[in-house]
Amino acid sequence: MYNLPNLLTILRVALIPVFVGLFYYPTTKTNFMAAVVFVIAALTDLLDGYLARKLKQTTKFGAFLDPVADKIMVCTALVLIVEYYSVHVNEFFPHMNLLVSIPAMVIIAREIVVSALREWMAEIGQRAQVAVNWVGKWKTAIQMAAIALLIYRHNEPMIYAAVGLLCVATVLTIWSMVVYLKVGLSHMSEEAPVKEPQVTATVVAKSSSQDAQVSDAAAADTADGKNDSLASSQQDAPSEPKADNVPKV
Repeated sequence: MYNLPNLLTILRVALIPVFVGLFYYPTTKTNFMAAVVFVIAALTDLLDGYLARKLKQTTKFGAFLDPVADKIMVCTALVLIVEYYSVHVNEFFPHMNLLVSIPAMVIIAREIVVSALREWMAEIGQRAQVAVNWVGKWKTAIQMAAIALLIYRHNEPMIYAAVGLLCVATVLTIWSMVVYLKVGLSHMSEEAPVKEPQVTATVVAKSSSQDAQVSDAAAADTADGKNDSLASSQQDAPSEPKADNVPKV
């Protein structure tokens, strides 16, 4: 379980509190450091998957933790930048907070929907149908760049460029979600086969045993009836005289 890809994933989780602490630390340098930590976490997300495939070290633990760590990191960063630009909205052009908050809500909602869809598709054995496509990859790359720039916030041109990238990432987010939902809905619309009620082996065995006992009892009753009839007929039949009692002529 503790191979190199999994250690990188664990490192990404461990960087989350470091990132949060740097984000809230009130100096200009920590903005850059928080952005660097976020970029490192994003790079480990790419690197651990590549190494797991390259070194053939894929594990169930890594398959579980990798997407979880990625979503926790992204959602945490989105919550922090929404808070910051909502508090400091007067320092930028009007409605700046909406241009950050609405994309953040869309991205988080998409992550929830797609995660639930993939879990459901895995239950029916169709997980590969909703694998990451090229739209999702572009969305992730642009989204990570936008978030990193919004965290750094070195100057206004950088912030406005980051907001533009975040809007582009939001469009790709909706696009990729629609693509995944089309695949999922195609399976949901199919009529599910009606399952016959299954009887457990114990009940079947018990029922068979009871049937056998009933059959044996019926057969015994039939045999007893035949014996009683035969005995009754023998009693009712006239007895033949014995040879010794026949009068001699």
